[in-house]
Amino acid sequence: MEKNIIIRPYQSTDKATLLELLRLLVPTYFAEEEIADLSEYLDNEVERYFVAEEQGKLVAAAGINFEKEHGIGKLSWDFVHPDKHGRGLGKMLLNYRIDLIIKMPQVQEITVRTSQLAYRFYEKHGFKVVDIQKDYWAPGFDMYKMLYERQHP
Repeated sequence: MEKNIIIRPYQSTDKATLLELLRLLVPTYFAEEEIADLSEYLDNEVERYFVAEEQGKLVAAAGINFEKEHGIGKLSWDFVHPDKHGRGLGKMLLNYRIDLIIKMPQVQEITVRTSQLAYRFYEKHGFKVVDIQKDYWAPGFDMYKMLYERQHP
């Protein structure tokens, strides 16, 4: 786990840097079309979004959106700088958001929509695949909907 990482709320001044960061992950993890999708999300759909900084540089980002009427917390737009993969940043941001959501009694389920390129990461952390849609994000980028049910004591 990284000691020098600061997780903080997203600010609109982070947008350009995050779009550049996502470009570094195209086409390995994201389709080119998703850059515009992230821009739209950051402008209009952010509910709870976080960035991870290392020595003042943005190295990762991840969000939460809600379907309040259904008691669902949705993990959204998770990504980590390619040079920082394998250092625990994704796990750190995942746990940070799950910990926040679990404290919300109105949220009964946590979901994530990801691709065939990243779903195993979520499987390792208690998520189960509940639906797959071919070419959902773009040709060759399938959507894996996954569910993590809150553990009740």
